[in-house]
Amino acid sequence: MLRNKTQTFNDGVVRIYKIMNYAPNGGKPTMLPMLRQSLRYAERTIGITRHYTALQVNSKVKYVLRCPLCRDVSAQDVAIPNDGVQYRVAFVQYPESIFPKVMDLTLEETSAKYEIAQTDITLSGGTFEPWTSNENEANGGGSDD
Repeated sequence: MLRNKTQTFNDGVVRIYKIMNYAPNGGKPTMLPMLRQSLRYAERTIGITRHYTALQVNSKVKYVLRCPLCRDVSAQDVAIPNDGVQYRVAFVQYPESIFPKVMDLTLEETSAKYEIAQTDITLSGGTFEPWTSNENEANGGGSDD
């Protein structure tokens, strides 16, 4: 009887960041990363088809990482694996019949580099408002002169 092989994630930890706009309404956009997840991963081989398909659209796939399933990760996110370099998540796939449930992240090199704070703030459930108005403005504004 054949048994399914259990997937391991022994190659490292990848941090996934959501890029959020911290500018006030009407202000110049200020895009900053916010830590979404830290996930262990197993590095996968980049197949020749995937490699040449990416080259056709002037993209360079650097990694394919297999991580535990997390539906919050999207193709607009930034990932930082063990090498410490920022990559754009180009594609998220959800292969079936693998235990535990996993996702494959295709990472490509990006020219956009974001400043990552030493102490990461993680997104938690619920609504997140990155911009909060000053208390004075909320109370009618002005100084106490």
